[in-house]
Amino acid sequence: MSDSSPGGRAAPGVSRRSLLAGTGSVLGAVALSGTFPAARARAAAADPVIGGGAHVPALVIGTGYGGSVAALRLARAGVHVHMVEMGMSWDTPGPDGKIFANTTTPDHRSFWLRTRTKQPLSNFLGFPIDKDVPRYTGILDAEDFSGITVYQGRGVGGGSLVNGGMAVTPKRENFGAILPTVNPEEMYSTYYPRANAGLGVSSVDPAWFESADCYRYARVGRKHAQRSGFPFVFVPDVYDWDYMKQEAAGTVPRSALAGEILYGNNYGKKSLQQTYLSQLRATGRVTISPLHKVTSVAPSPGGGYTVVIDQITTTGGTAATKTVTADKVFFAAGSVGTSKLLTRLKATGALPGLNDEIGRGWGDNGNVMCGRANHMWDPTGALQSSIPCSGIDNWAAGGAFAEVAPLPTGIETYASFYLSITKNPNRARFTWNAAAGRVDLDWQTAWKQPSIDMAKSIFDRINSKEGTIYRTDLFGLYKIWGDHLTYHPLGGAVLDKATDNYGRLRGYSGLYVIDGALIPGNTSVNPFVTITALAERNIERIIATDL
Repeated sequence: MSDSSPGGRAAPGVSRRSLLAGTGSVLGAVALSGTFPAARARAAAADPVIGGGAHVPALVIGTGYGGSVAALRLARAGVHVHMVEMGMSWDTPGPDGKIFANTTTPDHRSFWLRTRTKQPLSNFLGFPIDKDVPRYTGILDAEDFSGITVYQGRGVGGGSLVNGGMAVTPKRENFGAILPTVNPEEMYSTYYPRANAGLGVSSVDPAWFESADCYRYARVGRKHAQRSGFPFVFVPDVYDWDYMKQEAAGTVPRSALAGEILYGNNYGKKSLQQTYLSQLRATGRVTISPLHKVTSVAPSPGGGYTVVIDQITTTGGTAATKTVTADKVFFAAGSVGTSKLLTRLKATGALPGLNDEIGRGWGDNGNVMCGRANHMWDPTGALQSSIPCSGIDNWAAGGAFAEVAPLPTGIETYASFYLSITKNPNRARFTWNAAAGRVDLDWQTAWKQPSIDMAKSIFDRINSKEGTIYRTDLFGLYKIWGDHLTYHPLGGAVLDKATDNYGRLRGYSGLYVIDGALIPGNTSVNPFVTITALAERNIERIIATDL
């Protein structure tokens, strides 16, 4: 497998897991959520990558939440599994001695096959903050579609590498609108608890929160929310809170307190690498091929499926094309990756029996961002933890839940920053563009207006109460709302529509969807716990009945 640097020479110390390169510490602010120091992780021997002509009982496309759950449970049931991951494995320190680069110094590790960073916050204090970087298979993909940019993690561990770790179980009263064909009793009694345990979810110590300098911004957010009559809630996370306390005490290397988040976290965050992926490797029945991209899945004449895979270089070229067979294939490339692949396979005749629900029901989880300019007597702190731990809940009354998010710039900004999840009803569709040879998404920027209106139900009232105004320097000049993106893509192969009620693709035996593509557009909170819990539910049934 090629692992050359952007200039064609070997990157010093950079293997498949040199990640993050920050693109300005303000970007870490927008991350959507014993210790686990990634930079000091054990250097495990790399798996042999899959070879042409191989036969595997179960092939999992993607290594994010759904794929990791499926692979672990299959392996523990005695099935040999091979996982194919488009991104790198991120397991070797880079030139700076860390796996994930600092957010203030973007380099080739920061973005997926871009030559210029594309940060969610494009401006700060009136100045543009994006910069040129070498083209490389970096950690964060900013994938542009018509009307929206979708941010996705690239690497072994998927979205767990780049999110803010906010591990939220939806309120039970909201669940019927999230997954209407799933029994909430089994989810809340069995699968949500299983997911939370498997992910290592825990909450900040409320007593420590009250005195921690790094959460002054969250305490200001609480004061403003409560003064305007909004419920303020603590939100669980997958960070090692004991490690963060040591960061604050200065006894360990800083990670969350160094602004690390959107391009990876070197020490305290429990990504899938430290949880599900670590456990599935321990079974001895799972191998992983990084920098491999599935391009075709079609029925094999001898039974099972013929799968075509491109092995790619770190500059995006194709090093080799391989054809393998698999008895069963699990699509777990994320909402966008799975939906795009299935849409193309249906349209081009590889899987013509897929139904017309493929590509439908895609949503952005109602993501919209904004900042507020506080008064001088409400400083939010020069030191800010990059791990959000709290939110403002106005879902029932106004259709919005707002993370109180960090702006870890290293300077006092007197600013409050928020990522809102809203009850946006708009849904888009993926379609095959034969002339261009690509999959398109028909999202319209105007469809964000309901999200803005719902977020305004919180922040207009707070601004009125506090005598404050919106920031207009974060998303371009004189632009208040970050309405151009999502961190939480969902849908495109919706449960009980494109699939049966357990993720089996209609029309084909042995093909499954096991990721966020199953969830129709909105979870009311950060989605990865729901994706994990649904995967736990579905794979349990699949193992019991299909193997």
